Amino acid sequence: MTITSDSIHADKSSLGWAVSDVLTIARRNMLAIIRIPTALVFTILQPIMFVLLFRYVFGSGAIATDIPGGYVNYLLPGIIVQTTIFGAVGTAIGLAEDLQRGLIERFRALPMARMAVLAGRTVSDLGRNVLVLIIISLVGFAVGFRPHGGVVDYLFACLITLLFAYCLSWGFAYIGLAAPNSEAAQAMTFPLIFPLTFVSGIFVRVSSMPGWLQGFATYQPVSEVTKAVRYLMDGSKAIPTHGNSIWVAIIWSVGLIAILGPLATAKYKKVA
Repeated sequence: MTITSDSIHADKSSLGWAVSDVLTIARRNMLAIIRIPTALVFTILQPIMFVLLFRYVFGSGAIATDIPGGYVNYLLPGIIVQTTIFGAVGTAIGLAEDLQRGLIERFRALPMARMAVLAGRTVSDLGRNVLVLIIISLVGFAVGFRPHGGVVDYLFACLITLLFAYCLSWGFAYIGLAAPNSEAAQAMTFPLIFPLTFVSGIFVRVSSMPGWLQGFATYQPVSEVTKAVRYLMDGSKAIPTHGNSIWVAIIWSVGLIAILGPLATAKYKKVA
């Protein structure tokens, strides 16, 4: 097989068009969020309510921790993880809506990369998570959150969170393509995300849970990601062994997208 300069330029051109298609779909999805006030308000309001509720109701002495800064410094890293996971659910809802309206069939008829619809949806939801993460950080600082780690550690923690949520969104993409409508897609995600987020170390220490539940709560992916984020944001490094969770969280993320990505792609080929 002979590789010519023309074939190399063609491959680069094909890659460039694919990236352009993905960004175009992502931009379309982002504009849809901005142009629907209710969706934008819900995206921003829900995580703010979680912060205020747990900060001033459960965090006013009802839940004790030994982390410097009190419960708010324990809570915010977990809320950041939970918020990005809930944001990834939008992938399922958005794809289900597009499928129900026949938009995916129209996209298929256009001269665009086949991967653009799925990749564009997940990229746009990643962008939305970045926006929400910034807002949650600002709200956290306003209610007393004071991370003791450095700026680099804080940004690294945010990147780990976004990576995990992005990889998880490919699983939600599969759900969105399998659901008959957006309401069903949303209902199908709740039995998955609620056990993972609430039976974890996001809000309370796992050691406070019943013994039969601690095994699952300790080693499930959301807990590992939360431990990694909390370890980076807590500059005192109070629990050194949690540093291993950084690698565990990354491994979980890579493993999830290695499994969920092909599943979502195969499902897209069947329904589109």
